[in-house]
Amino acid sequence: MKRKLVIAISGPPGAGSTTLARALAERLGLKFFSPGFIQKGLVSGKNESEAAIRAWETRKGSSKHFHQGLDQEQRELARKGGIVICGKLSVHFLKDLADLTVWLKVPLRVRAKRTAKRDGISLKKAEESIRKRQEIERKRWKEIYGFDYFDQEREADLVLKGELTVREEVERVLKELEKKLTRAGNLP
Repeated sequence: MKRKLVIAISGPPGAGSTTLARALAERLGLKFFSPGFIQKGLVSGKNESEAAIRAWETRKGSSKHFHQGLDQEQRELARKGGIVICGKLSVHFLKDLADLTVWLKVPLRVRAKRTAKRDGISLKKAEESIRKRQEIERKRWKEIYGFDYFDQEREADLVLKGELTVREEVERVLKELEKKLTRAGNLP
């Protein structure tokens, strides 16, 4: 039976992990999953940034049990294969299941520009929102899991720095995936 690919993508808010994950899933004919969509779905907000912050302010959205459930769900989906998963903690939790893990290390200014455009807010508001969100995430996940999720950069197979177009990032990921699978003798 042909092995089904699993790619895990993580990065800070506004880095483009969802955009890259969706583009890869479409290019490879794989499923797409984002644990963050479930968390943001707990609340309504004017935009994605606001929803993410508001979700953390709810009892459920900030609970250890809720986040561990999301972690388990992404691991179960990864075991089935044939999927690209983008989540803030996906590199860490899927490193033993993914064929390739990618961390997006994108400068705050670039992330703020992307977020401002996506959410229809000012650059200043986008930067404030990103700073607030990542402060909350880093603090809560450190309390829940005992590590700073920005440390996933060291765990990832590939680190992208936001200098490429989405198409170029997809090509870079595919090239790295092919190299890794060839080295392991696991070409699907």
